Amino acid sequence: MTQGRTTEQQPGTSLGRRAVLGAAAALGAGGATLGLSGTARAAGEGRGPRGGYRHLPVPAVVAHRGASGYRPEHTFGAYDLALDMGAHVIEQDLVPTKDGHLVCRHENAITDTTDVADHPEFADRKVTKTVDGVELTGWFTEDFTLAELKTLRAVERIPGIRQRNTLYDGRWTVPSFEEVLRWADEQGRRRGHKVWLHVETKHPSYFRGIGLGLEERLARLLRRYGRHGKHSPTFLQSFEPSSMQRMARLVHTPRVVLLWTPDDRPWDFVEAGDPRTVADLVTPEGLKWIASFAQGIGPLVDLIIPKNADGSLGSPTTLVPDAHAKNLVLHPYTLRNENRFLPTEFRRGTDPNAYGDAFGALKRYFETGIDGIFTDNPDTALLAAADFVKD
Repeated sequence: MTQGRTTEQQPGTSLGRRAVLGAAAALGAGGATLGLSGTARAAGEGRGPRGGYRHLPVPAVVAHRGASGYRPEHTFGAYDLALDMGAHVIEQDLVPTKDGHLVCRHENAITDTTDVADHPEFADRKVTKTVDGVELTGWFTEDFTLAELKTLRAVERIPGIRQRNTLYDGRWTVPSFEEVLRWADEQGRRRGHKVWLHVETKHPSYFRGIGLGLEERLARLLRRYGRHGKHSPTFLQSFEPSSMQRMARLVHTPRVVLLWTPDDRPWDFVEAGDPRTVADLVTPEGLKWIASFAQGIGPLVDLIIPKNADGSLGSPTTLVPDAHAKNLVLHPYTLRNENRFLPTEFRRGTDPNAYGDAFGALKRYFETGIDGIFTDNPDTALLAAADFVKD
């Protein structure tokens, strides 16, 4: 997740993690405690064959790139742990390989998330290119075949913040999305409920421009694995609204438009000469337009509650009730446990990488009426959701 056109170096790891994990485990694989209030639906509900996204728990916990607070992101280690913790939905970001396979990486630039720099056989693949207006130097998935990518190993993206995660560097390969779909089917059979996915098309205009369009490839896989219907346990998402419009013509899978900062222009708008910004899209008129082809929005948390000049939370905007008025669900992003990512009033101590009061921050966001939240720490969010529902 996170707007792909930024150089997101946002990281962490933990104090008291064992206690958090143990408490989350007490919720059970489905987090059934969430069903205690009339304001929330039981966590297992909606995971059967006829359960659509309206039957997910509220607030739903979306594991951001898996349990990426504890394992290198977009690995089966991160995905497995997220399910074991009880996350309701698991996120994937999709980029293509040279031979047209879709793989799960936060970006097509893989310098920071794999050991590619340690492979002398790929030294000549290091290049400089411009993606969505940003110049980048490194290695890119579109310059590798799937077989070549499979010789690499995944590593922690932000080791300076989440040093403990480096313990798992090299343990897993880069998963293809088809492998994830098979894994989700297998896990669903083993766990007795459907495994929900939240699937993002990354840089779709860029990839379409180099002959590696994402949407048609994604639609074929969704149809192959039975995730193309309106009640499929899958969300599709993109920062480029036209990508979701394209998916709407290909499958009936629920769709979400991701929204960055108010002054941001989606890259497809830039290429098309559309002057609208995110500030325009979060107005009632903009939300009505989004609702014509999507079922939800994924806003930056600051669009829900802007921060004051000192980094503390201000007053909520009207985005939640405005979106609900257009029948859109809201899954904002991203909540992380580390101080550096939390609003200032929820930071504890002076170490930016230590855990702050993530529970307090989550409560503030849940109180706005959001339908779910992306988090690197699904165990923490599940406990916060259970507390919120009980209250």
